[in-house]
Amino acid sequence: MKRLVSGLQPTGSLHLGNYIGAIAQFVELQHQYDSFFFVADYHSLTGRPTKKELTASTYHVLAMLIACGVDPRSATVFVQSQVPEHTELSWIFSNFCSVGQLKRMTQYKEKSDQYGQNVGLFTYPVLMAADVALYQAEVVPVGDDQIQHLELAREIIRSVNAHAGNVFTEPKPLLTKGSRIMSLSDPTKKMSKSLAGSAIGLLDDEATIIRNIKRAVTDSDPNSAKPSKALQNLFTILEVVAGPEAVKDMEAMRKDGKLRYSELKELLIEETLHFLEPIQKTYSSLIKDPKALELMALNGSRRARTIAQENLSIAKKALGLVG
Repeated sequence: MKRLVSGLQPTGSLHLGNYIGAIAQFVELQHQYDSFFFVADYHSLTGRPTKKELTASTYHVLAMLIACGVDPRSATVFVQSQVPEHTELSWIFSNFCSVGQLKRMTQYKEKSDQYGQNVGLFTYPVLMAADVALYQAEVVPVGDDQIQHLELAREIIRSVNAHAGNVFTEPKPLLTKGSRIMSLSDPTKKMSKSLAGSAIGLLDDEATIIRNIKRAVTDSDPNSAKPSKALQNLFTILEVVAGPEAVKDMEAMRKDGKLRYSELKELLIEETLHFLEPIQKTYSSLIKDPKALELMALNGSRRARTIAQENLSIAKKALGLVG
């Protein structure tokens, strides 16, 4: 099978937007590719989390990946910082990337307002390039907002290969097919736990889910000729938690002029609670056994590191490094 690599940052509690944007894709792709999924804790340092926050978030994401259906027997699941070859290759790659290339990255321009002109944030795409090249990834699942970073990774790999021979595989993008879930409180922005009432957290309790869905922004007429962004967003969430048939039924009601927001929200609440129940039960069991979770991460990291060390060694020899 072709090799696939992707990571997920531990930046707090995950929500439905994270699920459809990344985790659901992991679950589907793990049986189609030789898959490597990692918790990108090095990348999270750009936001300067506290020690307690980063450790807790790392194990939260690891447990959530498993609870949502990623199978460590089918995919290699590991923690980025347990494979130090990521940062070593990142330094090597930084010599094959220009300041001008990094300055063109739109995410740096956007996030530097939030985190400041952080060098780690600036060189983030170089580490991302190392993340995928280290395992000779042939495909990388990406959303629209990540295509630019992957294209830079391809450019860096081309530059290294031109200098040292065909050392690394140039990965191709695998565009994720999941729709982007927007904020419940502002459907023009992405769902985010940092905005009050914006998100449906994968670990939210029943009262929180009911409150946030009932307060979700809507327009005045659910039966207008063209559905609003708010209504489209609710339909997207419904499809995630209940499947396409539920959305078809609601859309048919809308076209007949019979759709009511109250009924849609009640259905959405019911289906969301049903969808999250098994995820929350499995997660609770995993997070209560930290030793088992640590062992799971260690086993995945050992396999990942064996491959990473081999590929890094080949690259170092090709470049003339004697270490």
